[in-house]
Amino acid sequence: MELRGKQKRYLRSQAHHLHPIFQIGKGGLNEEMMIQVSEALEKRELIKVSLLQNTDEVAEDVAAVIEKKTGCTVVQIIGRVLVLFKPSSKEKYQKFSKEVKSI
Repeated sequence: MELRGKQKRYLRSQAHHLHPIFQIGKGGLNEEMMIQVSEALEKRELIKVSLLQNTDEVAEDVAAVIEKKTGCTVVQIIGRVLVLFKPSSKEKYQKFSKEVKSI
């Protein structure tokens, strides 16, 4: 799903108060973490992922890999924190996607 500027701005404002629920450390990005990120996106639609100081990963590279493997959209990268969005396929979890469509 390609987001327009206003939609990304709305999602950034909603993500401001969220805390990162995933941390990528020295182990890097692995397949188990990709599965967990995908499941979290299905239930929450909007999540934050942070890269710890001891990781060798670069935020832009991690964002590209997550975006490719999960089909989500990277809304924002600030330093070592990524904001990810993917509309949920289940209607009961669609909180942000309904708002984004109306913008």
